Amino acid sequence: MDIERIHTPVMLERTLELLAPALEGDAAVMVDATLGMGGHTAAFLERFPKLTVIGLDRDTDALGIARERLAKFGDRARFVHTVYDGIVEAVRGEGFREVQGVLFDLGVSSLQLDRAERGFAYSKDAPLDMRMDVTSGRTAAEVIAEESEDELRRIFLDYGEEKLAARYARAIVRARADAPITRSGELVAIIQAATPVAIQRQGHPAKRVFQALRIEVNEELSVLERAMPAALDTIAVGGRIVVLAYQSLEDRIVKRSLAAASSSSAPAGLPMELPEHRPEFKLLVRGAELASEDEQAENPRAKPVRLRAAERVRRAS
Repeated sequence: MDIERIHTPVMLERTLELLAPALEGDAAVMVDATLGMGGHTAAFLERFPKLTVIGLDRDTDALGIARERLAKFGDRARFVHTVYDGIVEAVRGEGFREVQGVLFDLGVSSLQLDRAERGFAYSKDAPLDMRMDVTSGRTAAEVIAEESEDELRRIFLDYGEEKLAARYARAIVRARADAPITRSGELVAIIQAATPVAIQRQGHPAKRVFQALRIEVNEELSVLERAMPAALDTIAVGGRIVVLAYQSLEDRIVKRSLAAASSSSAPAGLPMELPEHRPEFKLLVRGAELASEDEQAENPRAKPVRLRAAERVRRAS
């Protein structure tokens, strides 16, 4: 497998630029909370020769590839099999109290999309799995088989923002009464049959349903809700965080977390802000940054990305 060909890190130069001021010193430590196949981490270890990176991933396949790819960096590359809401335990387990940088590259990875047998892609027929960690948890097929029509509708609506959620949930429940739905191709056929022709012309009708199932299977939003404050808590004064989000539900959580961390805690009506109420973080980019047009043309997976970043300016006493 040609890793360099199938995995192009998104907004790599911009993440390097934003995190550089925190990583250029001696003995800096960074957490790559979504290690994947190690594309971002490899670039950081090359650029900053004194840097140590703790790479987290729940996907054992990705960890195996990253270990091989990053072996040349020796113990400057550390590997932890965990979901990223376990960031505090992972950092402490590697012997550190604080870190100078944190990177999140959220969503499904190139490896998961490109390996048909993982069941993430609606364009490839495969077993309906969708687990980022194949060693634990329910598969998408089990969600489809076990959840009620109302619950399926909620999942498609809340996690996929799918306007036809009720129609698709009803069609799935009808179909599974005749035979189990165990493959992505079967689910796609059910969704397509339930989609009005005019809507099919607007894009693949299964896209949002597959996103919703993936989020449900991997508990992505609840994990991110826990991970953001945990990650911020690990960052030393002068340290920085960069987050790449690929869909609006993730980006809202990131935006909300960074906004809270960079806001004053002073009660309304105080004549002046006391030092203890000053924000602990400052935002490094205005709003959310997009990938350049050139990068979007070169790497289609960069099209939906939204980048946000912040720096710790003080720690509450």
